[in-house]
Amino acid sequence: MLKDILLHPVFISLIVISIAFGLKALVDKLAQQRAEKKQLDVRNTSHNIKHFINFVMMLLLLSTWAAEIQNFALSIAAFAVAIVIATREFIQCVIGFFYLVTTRPFKIGDWIQVGDYFGEVAETDWIKTTLHEIDINTYQFSRKTVYIPNNKLITTAIKNLNFSKRYVTHHFIIVRKESLNPYSIYETLSNKAKHYCEDFIDVACRYNSVIERKLDAQISGPEPEIHFGTTEIGEFKASFTLFCPIEKALDIEHKLTKDFMTLWYKELSRQSAKT
Repeated sequence: MLKDILLHPVFISLIVISIAFGLKALVDKLAQQRAEKKQLDVRNTSHNIKHFINFVMMLLLLSTWAAEIQNFALSIAAFAVAIVIATREFIQCVIGFFYLVTTRPFKIGDWIQVGDYFGEVAETDWIKTTLHEIDINTYQFSRKTVYIPNNKLITTAIKNLNFSKRYVTHHFIIVRKESLNPYSIYETLSNKAKHYCEDFIDVACRYNSVIERKLDAQISGPEPEIHFGTTEIGEFKASFTLFCPIEKALDIEHKLTKDFMTLWYKELSRQSAKT
């Protein structure tokens, strides 16, 4: 009698599940201790270990209930097509999870873009990927959480923005309706941009070189770039490109906008006085 109870699939399943949850709790505790002691981000390793534990648990449960599952599958053979259609989204999400595991387009802590959503990867599981949303215009967390079904990651392009976590190629444009020769202020404006970037230019050069080696491609920077042109309706347009620390991008944009406006109206007044 006792032997039958011990060998019953329900009892075995409870033991397997209890051990799996205990191991995951132990992994979380050890990861937290290592993070505090070594000052390292071990979230990605911790997630991978817990995914492996879940995988082993599923295999053990399937093997335990193999006979029952087989009998059940035979009993619902007539409804197999309907079940597949009803659960196709779930199945696609599971397939999407295996796609992420095998191709590894990103890891926990990376900044990514999926469709119109930007964010830092917080967690991945069999069904969804969790992002802490980021406003890409201000590089700040929006305090919102985005849950993306894994099947979307198969059909939607994924952009890994991890190189933008420290330094970013920041673009902004200033448009003016007034007409004047802007090249009289170009040199002063360019010197201002270089001055605002001189504190970190050495680090920016090294970081820029690292990115170029990893991408095997030339990218803009680290020197600031300013281009003058016109919009589609003929208005003046000044385009700025800065390779700078992410926390300084908006501050430098504000300073250059202020300098541009000061120089622009000063030159506008001077040219108006001549006429």
